[in-house]
Amino acid sequence: MQEAVKPVTSSVKKSGLTIVVPVYNEAATLPEFLGELIPACVAHGWQVIFVNDGSTDTSAKILAEVKGGTFARVLHHKVNRGYGGALKTGILNVTTSHLITIDSDGQHSLTDIEKIYSFALEKDADLVVGNRGRGKNASLVRELGKGLIRNFTRLLMPLPIHDLNSGFKLYRTELAQKYMQICPDSMAFSDVITLAFISQRALVLEVPISVRVRRAGKSTIGLHTAFETVLEIVNITLLFNPLKIFLPASLICFLMGFGWGVPLAAAGRGVSVGAMLAIVLGALFFAIGLLASQLSAIRMEKLENSPPQENHDRDD
Repeated sequence: MQEAVKPVTSSVKKSGLTIVVPVYNEAATLPEFLGELIPACVAHGWQVIFVNDGSTDTSAKILAEVKGGTFARVLHHKVNRGYGGALKTGILNVTTSHLITIDSDGQHSLTDIEKIYSFALEKDADLVVGNRGRGKNASLVRELGKGLIRNFTRLLMPLPIHDLNSGFKLYRTELAQKYMQICPDSMAFSDVITLAFISQRALVLEVPISVRVRRAGKSTIGLHTAFETVLEIVNITLLFNPLKIFLPASLICFLMGFGWGVPLAAAGRGVSVGAMLAIVLGALFFAIGLLASQLSAIRMEKLENSPPQENHDRDD
């Protein structure tokens, strides 16, 4: 019989830590990964939630053999929802005060969990990002793409961290659950939720972590992921601070219009239609920006007061 899994709606979380692990077709790495993670959880008293995101290999069968007592849960999606969708399901079912997300490919070192957790408690941080640095096996193309996304983001908002899309993050659970409804189901989840914390003036810090070589399988991140991430960054900026986009666009149009039209008018060549169009567009962008800013304030107020969304996924 399938049990409907619902998120915890209480604002009071039990102290401690939960590790959320999304799993999609990682049968080749899961046995060794579980052999390290489960004993670590037992030793430190951590809880763990595995989210099988509609795997088509034997990942579900391997997870069914997890012997974790009451501290380990395995949730299942009937179909693949994406990396962000799996994390959202796991995060919404966390009952501890803090949570950490890690990947199931065995690249993250479990010794960093205790380090990042202690650091978060010491600094009273709301979000701590594990900075992977430049991996020894990272391709030049991927590093270039990450750099372009990071610099593009800095044009739109302050960015106090370096490794924006790291999957190794520690969250204050109450805040993470609040932002789930504006986060995508895709790989862009890591970027968007970080920007949500930053935009809402939460304390976001970064610590270096170690990354191991992936032993099996391959990453699904590609050019389409980078393009999708850029679109999501624009969307989150429009949600939290739309004037950051519309005001520069308005200013550029005004400058182009006056810069083009004034010399022509001074020379007695009349009013340029192109210059007038640019000025009108500038005024239009400015008006849209003001309207979007008001709508953003309304949406954010609803976000702050809305209850978490519900999940209906199988719990083993």
